[in-house]
Amino acid sequence: MTRTFLPRALGGAGIVAALVAALTMFAGSGLAQGSAAQANYAPANTAAPAISGTPQVGQVLTATTGTWSSDTTPTYAYAWRQCDAQGNNCAAISAATAATYTVQTADVGKTIRVVVTATNPSGASSATSAQTAAVTQPAPVTPPGPAGAIKLSDGQISIPASSVTATDRLMIDNVKFTPGRLASRAPFTGRFHVADTSGHVVRDALVKVTPLPYAWARGGAEVRTDQAGWATLTITPGVSMPLGRNALVMFVRARVEGQSLLAGSSTRRLVQITIR
Repeated sequence: MTRTFLPRALGGAGIVAALVAALTMFAGSGLAQGSAAQANYAPANTAAPAISGTPQVGQVLTATTGTWSSDTTPTYAYAWRQCDAQGNNCAAISAATAATYTVQTADVGKTIRVVVTATNPSGASSATSAQTAAVTQPAPVTPPGPAGAIKLSDGQISIPASSVTATDRLMIDNVKFTPGRLASRAPFTGRFHVADTSGHVVRDALVKVTPLPYAWARGGAEVRTDQAGWATLTITPGVSMPLGRNALVMFVRARVEGQSLLAGSSTRRLVQITIR
């Protein structure tokens, strides 16, 4: 009996062990498959994000989320990136993490991409858009007004003297001296601003200063006004100019080149600077 029972017992034990091993393998396989399946529940991108809008300084670009496969509705995060003209060598744009991005001057000549990250309780995945065309500056806006009109940074409209019409005369509307009071016979600077009667700043007008009396100072040759309408001249007092309490009077003329000195759109103004 003993010899018969022992092999049978050993045989039974082997069967039990085999069953335990099989169950363990089955359970382990199931757990592994469950973990893999769970990992697959993180969002999977099926269509890349896209960017709409004009890649031009000051314009707003808008990102779509793209299309995602997810067991639950994901949340989305955005990261805008500045890239080279081919869409490579990208770098994150600081603080650009919204669904929209306003194109900056620093982006000119570059392309823009957006990275969208989708997140659900099982994980997160990211997808990158195609690059935009190279960013450009907006085309300059031609302001209304005569031919050659340009808009200055302070909002004024500058026109060439040649565009001043017969019905709009020149005006010397501002005068500045440096120093503001004469204490010696050293040369000093006069700045004269020219506009027209329609309120435009006038560039390339010819300005000449003639001190009175002539012996007291010399005003030099005509000088053209700059883009902002200013002509800067150096006035040189002579030895005849008294340094007592007095004033140096100057006759200032502004004219359009090619027009008569006494006609056309020209203008004249008397100004003075105090001599102490």
